[in-house]
Amino acid sequence: MKAAQFTKVGGPLEIVQVPIPNPGKGQIRIKVQACGICHGDATVQYAQMGCKLPRIPGHEVVGVVHALGEGVTEYKIGEKVGVGWFGGNCGHCKACKEDSWISCEHGFATGVHVDGGYAEYMVASTGALARIPNEMTAEEAGPLLCAGMTTFNVLKHSGAKVGDVVVISGVGGLGHLGVQYAAKMGFNVVAVSNGKDKEALARKLGAHHYFDSNDAKKMVEEINKLGGAKVVIATAPSAKPIDELIPALGIGGKVLVVGVVLEPLKTPLVALLQKRQSIQAWSSGDSRDGEKCIEFSALTGVKPMIEVFPLDKANDAYTHMLSNKSRFRTVLKISD
Repeated sequence: MKAAQFTKVGGPLEIVQVPIPNPGKGQIRIKVQACGICHGDATVQYAQMGCKLPRIPGHEVVGVVHALGEGVTEYKIGEKVGVGWFGGNCGHCKACKEDSWISCEHGFATGVHVDGGYAEYMVASTGALARIPNEMTAEEAGPLLCAGMTTFNVLKHSGAKVGDVVVISGVGGLGHLGVQYAAKMGFNVVAVSNGKDKEALARKLGAHHYFDSNDAKKMVEEINKLGGAKVVIATAPSAKPIDELIPALGIGGKVLVVGVVLEPLKTPLVALLQKRQSIQAWSSGDSRDGEKCIEFSALTGVKPMIEVFPLDKANDAYTHMLSNKSRFRTVLKISD
């Protein structure tokens, strides 16, 4: 079969021919229809998080069940399914017993520790699968299993109630979905981004307010006029917008960080004390969360904005994503 893989640390994606994988016990083989490209795939390019090369990346996978492994009875050939970052869990560690599968001590990531969806076929554990409705295209469903699930899941568990002020910081690959979910969930949605050029889009996606983060003082003043943010969803991989928005938090407000922020925050913790504010990191979720996200998206009409490339152009697509030129998710179309 044809696949795109990282072979050398820091090297480009290479188009290769490899054997079609066979499903083992408790696994299925997927004929891949589409796979989203994510910033998380750079983990594979640089062999981070325990990844070993060569590796076929891809963790926004949608396709149809092509073969069943031993003991698999809950899925049928031809059924439409998807796989996200969550590749499987052990079921017996402390995290699993507390129902936090994504925090499993022995868990593994799709396309990082096992081959992913930049290929014509892949295998996956049944516990990692989410069912996809036939009416949803594979190209649109793929990004919902990572970017979509992350923003949907963090909003679902944020503690915000209908009518509360929720700020989506960054209108990009994560943020353009976060705005949609927040609006469909009934929050008073504030979109914040760098410049004025995304205001029309943010409002079209459901934002009730838009503020240019270049004028941080005015942004904070206007959000506080609304009563202060109950929740800020920080989607950008930067500490600066988080520091700038902490003064816009209301009483008991919190910043939920879903972007990968490597540098430290400048805001001292004492600044959070008086109003009982907090900062919390949030990971994407497991297969159950992915399926709930897909169901909600189908019900409410939430869709990612995508740019589609063929598998043969995987490295071009990946480079396009890294350049931040995507509007807003890049997807490989692999089969019909």
